[in-house]
Amino acid sequence: MKKVFSAVLSLLMLLSVISLAGCGKAETLKFGMGIYSYTEEATNADGDTNGEGEAIHTVAAVLLNADGKIVKCVIDTADITVAYTSEGKAVASEEFKTKYELGSDYGMVAYGGAAKEWYEQVDAFVSVVEGKTIDEVKALVADGGKGTEDVITAGCTIGITDFISALENAVKNATDSDATADDTLKLGVVSAAETKDATEEADGSNEVSTTVVAAVLKDSKVVASSTDVVSAEFTFNAKGESTVAESGALTTKKQAGANYGMASYGTDLNGDGTVKEWNEQAAAFDEALKGKTADEISALAVDTGYGVESLQTAGCTINVNDMVKAAVKAAK
Repeated sequence: MKKVFSAVLSLLMLLSVISLAGCGKAETLKFGMGIYSYTEEATNADGDTNGEGEAIHTVAAVLLNADGKIVKCVIDTADITVAYTSEGKAVASEEFKTKYELGSDYGMVAYGGAAKEWYEQVDAFVSVVEGKTIDEVKALVADGGKGTEDVITAGCTIGITDFISALENAVKNATDSDATADDTLKLGVVSAAETKDATEEADGSNEVSTTVVAAVLKDSKVVASSTDVVSAEFTFNAKGESTVAESGALTTKKQAGANYGMASYGTDLNGDGTVKEWNEQAAAFDEALKGKTADEISALAVDTGYGVESLQTAGCTINVNDMVKAAVKAAK
């Protein structure tokens, strides 16, 4: 009888240990999003050939463990091209899609002779990156900006330097969050253009603002998010000649911080006597996304493009129309 009791007691103790082990909380991870953005040299219009300006925005989001290793990451690129005629007219752009959104329509296989499409190559790169620290990721670059043999063997034969620059920014921006390795990491990117034709007195402009929201999702609800915007403006005269001073790196609104000038020059729209800087308003927007589904996020903007009263009261008084659109994309 004692042997039976002892066996039962041992079994109960074992079950208790297993149960307690199963109740352990999953490790929470740091979450960050980064953008690496620049413009190429703009061209002049010439007769029947339009002038063009190009901006390249590479975006990365990461989840990092306590050892600084990348548990999950996502990468995408918005390659924005705008045009203007030799009469100084801005050419309206079609819908902007990221390279990942284009999928097989990007044409790397059909027209570039590549073995894999762009999105497949990025997925291959991500498979190599996950499990590494950012220093180990930086060591993946070989001569010419392409990846090492490990990267190429995985199926990524394109240049990776922009990916790594975006990842560096994402890791640098990473902060504590409630995200875990079981959660989903996604990006939402929305680009919108504003155009103005040139006159003899004033340059024309073709400007595209790209809004990015990175989100961590659990059960279709946002656990954490990060929002940023980067704008690229291409100016030209009445002859379609580019008047952009120089090409090169672009600064996002969040990267600009206090230098963006919203607190100094903005208007108090919610009546609390203060105007928050853009990055602070974006932080209020990200806080409002927590716990919401895509459908609930879509209800955060009213017809004017500004936020609902609760969002305005929280300190986000800027137009959130594109921010909401990007967040809905990320939350789906």
